[in-house]
Amino acid sequence: MAESVSEMESSNDEKHGVSDSFPAPCCEEGNNTPGAPESDQRHLTSLLEELGLDHHDREKLSLSTLLRIEEKTITDEPAKCNSDLPWYFLKKLMMVNVTARNVKCTPAPHESNRQDYTDDLDDLDFDDLDESTISGDKLNPLDIITALFLCSDGFVQQEMALKMSMCQFSVPLLLPNCDTKQCTLMLWAMRDIVKKYRPQSLSGFIEERIVVSELPMISFVRLGECSLSKSEILNKLLSNSQQNHDTFVHSYMEGGDSPRRISNGLVEMTWYLPCGNKNMDVFSEPVAVANLRGDIASFETQFSFLCHTSAAVFVFFDALDSECELLTNQNHKAQIFLVGNRQSKDFKLDAVKKVATKLRLNKSNILLKDKNMNDADFVKDLRERVSNKLENSKVKMGIEKMADVAHDLGIWVDEDASECQTARTNADAITSEIKDILEYKESELLQGQTWKQITRLEKEELQLKIGSENIEMYKSNLKLEKKELRKKQNSHGMSKAMTCFINAISIPGIQRCYFLKWMRMNLDNVSREKLFDLGEQYKEKCKNSDNKGIKEIEQQLSNSSLGTEHFFREMGQLYEASLSLPETDPARQKLQHLPKLCAELMLAGFPLELVDGEASNIPLRWVTDVLSQLNALLSPKNKILVVTVLGVQSTGKSTLLNTMFGVQFAVSSGRCTRGAFMLLIQINEDVRKDLNCDFMVIIDTEGLKSQELAQLDNSYEHDNELATLVVGLSDITIINIAMENSAEMKDILQIVVHAFLRMKEVKKKPKCQFVHQNVSDVSAPDKNLRDRKLLLEQLNEMTQAAAKMEKKEKYSSFTDVMEYSPDTGNCYIPGLWNGNPPMAPVNAGYSEAVYELKKNIIHILRSCGSSANNISEFTEWTKSLWTAVKHENFIFSFRNSLVADEYMKLCTQINKWEWDFKKEMYTWVTRAETRISNFGTAADKSNKSDMRELLMLKKREALTELLKGEEKLLGNLKQYFKETGGNVYLVEGYKQEFENSAKSLRGEMEGSVNNQLTAAARIREGRTELDNIQEKQTKELEGRVNALIAECRKTNVKMTEEELVKEFEKMWTKTVSELSSSEMKFEDIFNSVSHRLRANLSNKGSHVNSLLNQKSLDQYGGFPFKYTAEGLFKRLKGMFSSQSHTKAVQQTASESIIAACSQIVSEKKKKKSNYCDAYIEEILNMIDDKLLNNPDVGKDITFEVSLKLHICGDAAIRFQEMHEDFIRENDPHRRLNENKETFCSRFKDVFYNVDQCQKKAEEFTDRCLKPAVEDFVNRSLGPDIIGEMRTSETFSTGISFQYSLLLDLTSKDDFKEYQSFLCSYEKYVKEWILNKIVERFSNASTMFEDKHLQSCIRSINNAIQKVKTEKSDNVKSFVEVVCQELGDKLVIDQKALGAFNILNNANQEQFANRLTECVKEMEQPLTDQFKKANIQTKLQNLHVNPQNELFNTLIGCGKGCPFCGAPCEAGGTAHKEHFASIHRPDGLARRSWIKSGKLSIDICSSSVSSDNRFRCSASNDGWHPFKDYKEIHPDWTIKPDANLEASDYWKYVMAKYNEQLAEAFHLKPADIPAAWNEITPEQAEESLKESFHIK
Repeated sequence: MAESVSEMESSNDEKHGVSDSFPAPCCEEGNNTPGAPESDQRHLTSLLEELGLDHHDREKLSLSTLLRIEEKTITDEPAKCNSDLPWYFLKKLMMVNVTARNVKCTPAPHESNRQDYTDDLDDLDFDDLDESTISGDKLNPLDIITALFLCSDGFVQQEMALKMSMCQFSVPLLLPNCDTKQCTLMLWAMRDIVKKYRPQSLSGFIEERIVVSELPMISFVRLGECSLSKSEILNKLLSNSQQNHDTFVHSYMEGGDSPRRISNGLVEMTWYLPCGNKNMDVFSEPVAVANLRGDIASFETQFSFLCHTSAAVFVFFDALDSECELLTNQNHKAQIFLVGNRQSKDFKLDAVKKVATKLRLNKSNILLKDKNMNDADFVKDLRERVSNKLENSKVKMGIEKMADVAHDLGIWVDEDASECQTARTNADAITSEIKDILEYKESELLQGQTWKQITRLEKEELQLKIGSENIEMYKSNLKLEKKELRKKQNSHGMSKAMTCFINAISIPGIQRCYFLKWMRMNLDNVSREKLFDLGEQYKEKCKNSDNKGIKEIEQQLSNSSLGTEHFFREMGQLYEASLSLPETDPARQKLQHLPKLCAELMLAGFPLELVDGEASNIPLRWVTDVLSQLNALLSPKNKILVVTVLGVQSTGKSTLLNTMFGVQFAVSSGRCTRGAFMLLIQINEDVRKDLNCDFMVIIDTEGLKSQELAQLDNSYEHDNELATLVVGLSDITIINIAMENSAEMKDILQIVVHAFLRMKEVKKKPKCQFVHQNVSDVSAPDKNLRDRKLLLEQLNEMTQAAAKMEKKEKYSSFTDVMEYSPDTGNCYIPGLWNGNPPMAPVNAGYSEAVYELKKNIIHILRSCGSSANNISEFTEWTKSLWTAVKHENFIFSFRNSLVADEYMKLCTQINKWEWDFKKEMYTWVTRAETRISNFGTAADKSNKSDMRELLMLKKREALTELLKGEEKLLGNLKQYFKETGGNVYLVEGYKQEFENSAKSLRGEMEGSVNNQLTAAARIREGRTELDNIQEKQTKELEGRVNALIAECRKTNVKMTEEELVKEFEKMWTKTVSELSSSEMKFEDIFNSVSHRLRANLSNKGSHVNSLLNQKSLDQYGGFPFKYTAEGLFKRLKGMFSSQSHTKAVQQTASESIIAACSQIVSEKKKKKSNYCDAYIEEILNMIDDKLLNNPDVGKDITFEVSLKLHICGDAAIRFQEMHEDFIRENDPHRRLNENKETFCSRFKDVFYNVDQCQKKAEEFTDRCLKPAVEDFVNRSLGPDIIGEMRTSETFSTGISFQYSLLLDLTSKDDFKEYQSFLCSYEKYVKEWILNKIVERFSNASTMFEDKHLQSCIRSINNAIQKVKTEKSDNVKSFVEVVCQELGDKLVIDQKALGAFNILNNANQEQFANRLTECVKEMEQPLTDQFKKANIQTKLQNLHVNPQNELFNTLIGCGKGCPFCGAPCEAGGTAHKEHFASIHRPDGLARRSWIKSGKLSIDICSSSVSSDNRFRCSASNDGWHPFKDYKEIHPDWTIKPDANLEASDYWKYVMAKYNEQLAEAFHLKPADIPAAWNEITPEQAEESLKESFHIK
């Protein structure tokens, strides 16, 4: 496009500059074709319809519509029809492209229109060459401009006029409406144009709004037809020999020769402004130039206006009427000049003389072009006449004053709108009071200094440079000081100016937009004056070498800026201060609407100050609340992408953004951007889907390396803060650099690379685009290749330097930090101006290059798969990034609510998948245990003859299941990161940890499953021998009973029941005495346990043996554990009182381990199996694991031995009881005698031939099936309860669990509860979980029991029906097959089954039918039984302990903070780093000061930002800086406090229970900081909520 533009311009130059004479006489440029009456042009409505603007005639085009990013604004698609032309023009104009007026349609080519230029000359039809190749429906650019001005609101008109002025296009002064015959003075439209120039009569520059500049105006008009091109002559008149520009549209421009349809009557205006160089200036003094389109005979009002406002009016003509009443009757101030063309056939010299006489014109007022005068001579002559008039003219009038003339002539003035006038009155009421800017700021903007003090405090509270003062006391004092400053702010109240300001912007609709524009313009005017005066003083001081006053003036220059941002800044501080008042306070309520007000203004296109440019701080609460209101206004269409710019001061960053997006960031001379401003641009529907966002946020920042800050010690720190913030908030950052200044470039690159490196570490992925401005060398491609290579080298060098400073040496090149290609990541832009200002237009190359940059940025955002944040997420990033950068060293470990939310989501999913995995394995293990328990019985389906073979098979199957579960878990994790949108990238760093956790979980479960299978096998093996003895004895007895029956029947005497029983007793006594079985003896479990304990401690040294030999094991256990930590006492002796801390460590560790071991023993006893050595090995292994996780305790071998002796002694007592119970329960003689009554009853039934079907069916149901069903339900209920509890938010993740636990403690408001929590954490938490389970299931719901009961009954009925279809020899074989069918689900008690089979002669078919009925009858009693049982009873019978499982899942790794003991909340168990959301005063861990004996109040999350030191066993008792705690505890991440309110929960607890804590810990109460005593329960809970990121 740039090439075609240059070609077009050169062709125009050829036309205009080389031709010796004007073209042959023709109609004036853009005039109607001959014979077409002007009335035919006045069809505004039809033209607007043709241009697609008809609806904007009623609903005016607004800036928000104009600036919207849509497909046609970022593609090179040419205009295909007339309705595309206005948008094509606006698109280019908004980017200040001087080719904007070159508008034409480019219809798709058709075959019929194609010409073959390769034909021979013989075939050439010369008649065709004579036909016009230009279609008659082309539109004149002036019609398009006029239509757009008519269809736009005042703010679009103003923007168009400003951009046209920058392009050095003429702008409308009087805008006609051909339908109403009314024209409008465009005063408001030109109000924002500011021009800077240097008249040769002055030594300095003048800079002011053009509408108030009182300049002589020279007007050019046409009377009748004219063969001279007036507009082309004007262009030459205003151009010097070095610079030719088409200010006015003329007939030799693209579309300039098309008939004008609605723009006749248009008065255009431009200015010639000198630069002060005699060799370059066309006129030495400034002049305004007006140009009326059309014949003055048709537009007398416009002509009259020009005659009243101009110093001279040049009338172009071909033929004059000698009467010429139009010229002679005018009562005007302007001097008339007649300009004619003698070469015209209609020219009559006599008529000219007559008119000149009537007008009393002298020779200098008449300029006639004859055939001997070429173009250059004619323009030179005309220029002399204009110059002479300017020198002698006293008629000077600003556009503002022309409004009076317009009113007199009935011309409308755009500023007369009531909203505009009311807004102006309101703005003037404020700005008219400004006499001295500095004094005004102090008297009316009252919050500035106090806000700067608060800023200092906010930085101090994070950097904590405290010296010898206690850190928490210091923070408390800062908090109180901040509170006093807020009180001071509130005491100021609201100034009169601020009251007026807030009232004015509270008026809805267009009026507040007018008000803010008036305010900005008025304040710019005031600042400009002040800055001009100071600039003059500065020059004088520099001339006199008076260094003393220079610094003072420099400071004044820095402080003399005053804009609307100062009023909004004040408004934000008023709002923030009001939040420290009670919610019911009227002063607070009065200001609650301000954030919404500001959000509405953002939607209207006004920028929000993100970073306060004077205080270099973000008023976080104000900005947060404004953005929250904005989010509420836009939701759900609230997704944004962010584009920012960084670079050196005064390198055109704001201009770049303004050009790229058509926005209005302040670029006034002498007023550089301070801080950072954000602006909202809407994304159109056609682009929204590709970009996945609704709005684009543009952030303009102050320049890095600014001169104002260069003198300050912390200027580099300030630049780093700003760069890190905006890079962190951006999706793409534009970096302005200058290759010519190597030293400066290095500084900027280091700052930028620092920012990108930090974002890489916190998982943000911004893109960057390097922009090189003022690159215009024709050899740029070759040179730029070398520059890109140099830039990459510099970036790599800066990356290494930044990585070293940030202690992130893993990054050695820039591409390690982010995706960057030197070929696509750089953009080269030529200089802004094409020539020397003030008359230079914007360089077309600049606009085109910026347009290409814009397209590239959109392309990057489209292709990178960027997932846009919503405004709430952007707000969270703002808060957390700003907090992180305000620390002395950037805090990489921060976790804002977005990261926390995403982490919580991931943990929730992981926990769900892990639980699904565990639940599947619980189900599988239950089936496998059932199979093992049924081994060797009638229910055995394994076809294995050896238990070891079956066990190995099950272990192999278990491994297969576990590997499948692990694969599924890892697959889910992979899919989650692949498919989940939103902010999942923020937790990508945890992916490997969770993968490791999945593998670790599989390993843990493999061990657990194998242990369970082995235990089940051992139990079954232990029972097999007993079952075999019982079976052998039962068979023997059954044979004897059958023999007795046969013998009794032989007597043929009817025997009474008494006689039968007597015979049975004889037989029983004799048989039992004859049956031989070895007696089961009791074993010494203490000896076995002691042996295993010694083996466990065998490698611990000789000291251990002496400890073990002090007492026998049976002297331990059965009483509370007591231990004096002598070794630990000596090691920790130092700053803190070690004795109390040792007790805390001892108590917490021992109670936790003892409770866990006791739980294992209880679970073993519940199974009523015999003791085996694997049980004590399991306990000893668990103790070792627990001690390994607690290094302080684990290193004290005496403690370890004492603890193990106590636990093993206690376990041995209980295992001995369990063993003896098992022996007693399973003694063969005892079991045999238990069945005596059964044998006797069956003996009688068989003897009397009684039908046993009924009795046998009931017996099998009650003694075999019913207990098996109950057992199945108990084995299945545990996972069900766990699953149900996990549906609650409280039990979803470890973080939610900790939050709920602490919140519940607050609600109880009981010191004993806190004491139990702090001193017996595991015990307390497990009891808390148990209480929650009881609470959840206290409604006697049997939903899960019913489900499993129904499942069992279905299985039993299916088994019966299946076996009924098969032939069985007898009931015994029938029952055995049924048992086998149920062998995967139910464990049938072999003792009960054996009793059932005694003398069983029931009819199989009748038994089967009756059994079906009995099973049906069994359902209701079991249902009733489940309903009657309370949850506590149910929990005692479960095979899987819900509270233990929930505890282990939610507590995770179980590690505690090495300083305060706060539990780790990281998900999974294999994470590399531990973290806690909230840390505690270490006095709660019983730490105290050794000298005073008082509880300590230090909090590690404060200490890590301070210069405090610590020592511990891990540091070999040497002092170590808290800031470098990771060198000692690399696996812990302790996030520094984000504000003074962090840890308020525990501060509140410590302050409230200080006395009770001291008494419980046998220490003295702490010195509580004053601010802690002021924390309310509500504030404590709010702090808890914020710490855990709970919404």
